[in-house]
Amino acid sequence: MHTETETAAGQQRAGGRWISHWEPEDPHFWQTRGRRVANRNLWASIFAEHLGFSVWSIWSVLVLFMTPENGFAFSPEQKFLLVSVVTLVGAVLRLPYTLAVPRFGGRNWSIFAAAVLLLPTAVAAVLVQRPETPFWLFLLLAATAGLGGGNFASSMSNINFFFPERSKGWALGLNAGGGNLGVPAVQLIGLAVIAVFGLGEARLLPLAYLPLILAAVWVAWRHMDNLAGARSDAAAQIAVCRDRHSWIMSFLYIGTFGSFIGYGFAFGLVLQNQFDRTPLEAAAVTFIGPLLGSLSRPVGGWLSDRFGGGRITLWTFAAMAGGTAVIIAASVQASLPLFLAGFIALFLLSGVGNGSTYKMIPAIFAAKAEDRVAAGVPRPEAAAEAKRLSGALIGIAGAVGALGGVAINLAFRESFAGAGSAVPALTAFLAFYVVCIAVTYTVYLRRPVRSERPAAVAAS
Repeated sequence: MHTETETAAGQQRAGGRWISHWEPEDPHFWQTRGRRVANRNLWASIFAEHLGFSVWSIWSVLVLFMTPENGFAFSPEQKFLLVSVVTLVGAVLRLPYTLAVPRFGGRNWSIFAAAVLLLPTAVAAVLVQRPETPFWLFLLLAATAGLGGGNFASSMSNINFFFPERSKGWALGLNAGGGNLGVPAVQLIGLAVIAVFGLGEARLLPLAYLPLILAAVWVAWRHMDNLAGARSDAAAQIAVCRDRHSWIMSFLYIGTFGSFIGYGFAFGLVLQNQFDRTPLEAAAVTFIGPLLGSLSRPVGGWLSDRFGGGRITLWTFAAMAGGTAVIIAASVQASLPLFLAGFIALFLLSGVGNGSTYKMIPAIFAAKAEDRVAAGVPRPEAAAEAKRLSGALIGIAGAVGALGGVAINLAFRESFAGAGSAVPALTAFLAFYVVCIAVTYTVYLRRPVRSERPAAVAAS
């Protein structure tokens, strides 16, 4: 329930509840009013984003049900293409979802973004019972699950406005980690459906989410607020696109979040095709990696708050390269235990990297704001512009990073089609992580020149 103090801080505007005065960098404001309001919005946002991730990744589970016994004749290549298209739609939607927060308000958009998840959930419940559906139509309708992928960008952009710089690493990591938990959650529910009801009752998985989505709509309506001062628009996205650090951070996010979501979608299919696991056997382990990756994301943000995002990101990519090498060796030796250990480690590390790379984004623009203050720009103006631009980059990096998930699934598709094994795809991933190591060190950890001041701050 809103207190009188919170109500006094807000104003009514058409379309919902709006807060006109918001100064989280002011210690007195934050302690007396801001922290409570921000945390309430954070927990409501996590719930809605969690369901968005679950709906986005629901087909990573449903493809396990699509067996000849259930009347499906889709090849492994078609299944990888299916999850790739769903991932692609979610990635593309992240850009407009970021713009929607300042245009419609974080609370108002959260209500809409949660409610629209009813569509792909209902579609999934119908399609998974109709194996006679042509593949092209199946692909088109299943792609509506990508609506869940857009939630991440709007949620992260919204929460970015609520918290002060000193707390953003933890807050954004918690928000993203709670959302990421939607991936193992839907996989766990899918495992329960298979174990209790069998492969013929796949529709129960999406149907279980309908009441949860309705609950998320109510929670957003009842407990969230709109910030009138939130600014992140198309002009801001164009502006950040001119900054080379925006593209560097988006590239690094391909390696962290792209790995998390790509492996999350593909893990079960890889187990089925690389080690001939049954749907139940695959579902019994696929949730472990995404679960650990989700839980480790706030840790990545926390470590970055203490030791610097650049340093944590560098060591994370180095460890991911090592984990990928282990998976390649396990694939060659046909060692399932070693394969599982390497993949689970990769998920865990991708979560840490997700938190550290997102912490670097506001740090870069905070450094630019200090440069503007030194040049004579008033600090409030410089700080507001930094938040506006960092919010825009969060949306761009989230969209580009998710495209990494598309690339991972397409790489696995081609790898199995051409070699009958995941090894060629994994070798390409290893090479990519080595490039990420080099980029992180060169730009954010070596001794920076004066014009690269943001790099120094991001690493400090």
